[in-house]
Amino acid sequence: LLRRRKRAKLGHMAQLTLQTERLRLVPLADEHLQFEIELDSDAEVMKHITGRASSRDEVEQAHRRRLAAADEVPGLGFWAGFADDEFIGWWILQPPNGPDQPRVAGEADLGYRVLRRHWRRGYASEGASELIRYGFEDVCLDRVFAQTMAANAASRATMATVGLTFTRAFVSGEPYDDLVPGAEQGEVEYAVTRTTWLHRSG
Repeated sequence: LLRRRKRAKLGHMAQLTLQTERLRLVPLADEHLQFEIELDSDAEVMKHITGRASSRDEVEQAHRRRLAAADEVPGLGFWAGFADDEFIGWWILQPPNGPDQPRVAGEADLGYRVLRRHWRRGYASEGASELIRYGFEDVCLDRVFAQTMAANAASRATMATVGLTFTRAFVSGEPYDDLVPGAEQGEVEYAVTRTTWLHRSG
């Protein structure tokens, strides 16, 4: 697979724009807010996150948090993904945060959220694979992990597809809304280290 990316010194910039076979991943900006509103206002998309559609105000607050993620570690943050200029979803590679993610230098949390009409087309794994590559090759991370609800079979399948392996099950330190189905099953974490990724890639 041919992958092209804009080259720059990460020490002097935030994120790179990334390109896969079908996706162009652009650092999240204010111009992408309306796309985020469309994505998060779909209750089915939010099923294993909040169990309900997000309001515009909630998405605007989330948008500000997502933009702020790019200020923590050079090269990390959120990306809006496009295929032939059509919005597909967003991807994230950010420093560990929250009660379930101990802050460890050289580690990053991988995530993704795709519009329902683009499900089951391989976009989530395509974008995630590129961020893993980028994280190890360009940002020089030591470990990439992803977390989801144990009941979220689709997201777990994507994690396995991109080479992450199950590391632990846990009960979240952040309470879930009663609307979230399967919350009582807890959460899971999948991960891959730089050493393992290099061995597989080599």
